Amino acid sequence: MKHYVGLDVSVKETSVCIVDETGRICRDRKVVTHPDDLIALLRDTQWHFERIGLEAGPLSQWLYEGLARAGFPVICIETRHAKAFLKAQPNKTDRNDAGGIAQMMRVHLFRPVHVKTLTSQKRRALLTARMLLQGKAIAIENDIRGLLRNFGLKVGMVGAVKYEERICELVEGVSDLAEIVEPLLAARRKLREEFARLDHKARTEAKIDPVCRRLMTVPGVGPIVSLAYMATIDIPARFRTSRGVGAVLGLTPIVKQSGESNRIGRVSLCGDGMLRSYLYEAAQTLLTRVTKWSWLRAWAMNVAKRRGAQKAIIALARRLAVILHRVWSDGSEFRWTREASTAIAA
Repeated sequence: MKHYVGLDVSVKETSVCIVDETGRICRDRKVVTHPDDLIALLRDTQWHFERIGLEAGPLSQWLYEGLARAGFPVICIETRHAKAFLKAQPNKTDRNDAGGIAQMMRVHLFRPVHVKTLTSQKRRALLTARMLLQGKAIAIENDIRGLLRNFGLKVGMVGAVKYEERICELVEGVSDLAEIVEPLLAARRKLREEFARLDHKARTEAKIDPVCRRLMTVPGVGPIVSLAYMATIDIPARFRTSRGVGAVLGLTPIVKQSGESNRIGRVSLCGDGMLRSYLYEAAQTLLTRVTKWSWLRAWAMNVAKRRGAQKAIIALARRLAVILHRVWSDGSEFRWTREASTAIAA
């Protein structure tokens, strides 16, 4: 008889529910959230597991890798689908959620989620840490601006390099303010130093990677965008067509249809927000800063004339996602002329 398992993961403990092919609960218990403890519970000759399901979450990649390495048929499922299924239960408990996931595995009512490779996970961690340091540094800079504005001291337009010099110039002669601002400047200085270190590491890794170098042949795409694209997409072959990448990244409009009503709304904003923001910045750079002519820029300019600059940038971001996937899959480089780019046009 076949058996199916549902895992409801929390930080300390994981609820495990095993059901047979008729839906009868065979085992229901909690274990410590660790791959070894789960393997010890599931490794029993009386079970013949068909599918083992767990929701996508912070610990899912770690648990998935441990169970898959042990030879179990583990599947990571999409969180929104699991939430919609489990919402039908009147009482939400860890035990009920594990049982619900087990039933989802039994009736095959789930959508699997791709679990990234270890290399992509490390690259993602690097980019996340880089963005975190940059965001904290900018937040401190804005807070200093607000503090000084209360005393009529306006920082004005100044870059990151000369920011500290400008602040010291404003508080010169005001000892009380200088004592308050100095710790903030020291924290901001340390954040900027560590950000520069991680930024250099990310850019160096992108420049030595052959796939990243090919992706950077697309106008507007730099080392950070190419590295983020590789870390997010991970395996290009998991997409049947390049057009599917735009929808996965939340760059396609939402369609709401009911009877005679058919409304097309804004972009869905589903998927990876970091890569979506990077693609938006790349599209904005291509449309406003890149001066070299290309068929892609000409296409975006025509869209801007018809629909406006904002919609043109979003459409260009989606098309960049499609082109980058095709360049990666084909092992080719970006073609600047329209005739040569027919093979990779979206």
